[in-house]
Amino acid sequence: MTSITMMNSTARGLCQGLSSGVRPQHVIVSILFALAMLTPWAVIAADAPRIAVVQTERILREAAPAKAAQTKLEQEFGKRDKELQELGAKLKAAGERLERDATVMAESERARRQREVADLDKEFQRRQREFREDLNQRRNEELSQVVERVNRVIRQIAEQEKFDLVLQEAVYFSPRIDLTDKVLRALSGAK
Repeated sequence: MTSITMMNSTARGLCQGLSSGVRPQHVIVSILFALAMLTPWAVIAADAPRIAVVQTERILREAAPAKAAQTKLEQEFGKRDKELQELGAKLKAAGERLERDATVMAESERARRQREVADLDKEFQRRQREFREDLNQRRNEELSQVVERVNRVIRQIAEQEKFDLVLQEAVYFSPRIDLTDKVLRALSGAK
């Protein structure tokens, strides 16, 4: 039964009740009841929250600022990475040479080469650890700047389009409430 039909039947009942000697208090209660039945639907329709979702992982993978940050890190750490790879190859070659020649070497020569390989391995491990620590620190710095910028753009879009709630990631959401493409476009347009 629709709200209008309910209202009409209530009004008919009230008119019949008045003519059959129903008390005025009952009429007032019935009118208030009918109005109360209509009011929640109007309020719900007017105050329905606008909700949207953004896919943060996709934004951090595809957004222009995220790609620029990745390129910046590759340029900044490319030389050190190449040096580290060369040192690793040198260590591997020295280890293979020691293993291959160990049977024909004098004991003192074998001990000297083992120390050299061990020292080279320690150096490699130290440089590799430092490289990872420096790279992770810089990646976190760059990522925090990108995330801050992404959140600012999401907030702007939400305010412009009057969204009440914007979620980052969800188990399920309808594509019609997905703001990811709008955020990506805004990020690529804004420098």
